[in-house]
Amino acid sequence: MSTDYAWVADAMKQSVPWVTTAGIEFTEVEATRVVCSLPDVEGQRNHVGGPHAAVVFGLAETASGAVGLAAFNHVMSAATPLVVSSEIRYKKLALGPLTVEAVLTRPAAEVVAELEAGTRPEFAVDCTITNAEGVTTAEMTVVWTLKPHRK
Repeated sequence: MSTDYAWVADAMKQSVPWVTTAGIEFTEVEATRVVCSLPDVEGQRNHVGGPHAAVVFGLAETASGAVGLAAFNHVMSAATPLVVSSEIRYKKLALGPLTVEAVLTRPAAEVVAELEAGTRPEFAVDCTITNAEGVTTAEMTVVWTLKPHRK
């Protein structure tokens, strides 16, 4: 993990208790990309033996939030990140431990410029969820906004 962004994993675990409860680990954190892993936990499985859809969703949403924190931490005193929408596409039955790669889809500077111009910018984070063999089991797009604080 990049030492410059190692704090993101700690911040996510402290501010979102579910992250620790679920067992999500942060394996790579960069300014615009985060990779997280989720172990295979029997108590989180569905009726066919894989991680429940809610857990898969939660893994990807968590990674997308970490991307937002890493990319926009310097403006958090001026705005609060909030999810606007999410779309998940299940591709293949997920079994065993999972990994997600979450990537910011537009330049962070554009988002910050919109915020500084007085608008409520939106940005998408694309997530790819894979199994232990590297096969894509789901894809998810999370659209976030930076809601400016009231003055």
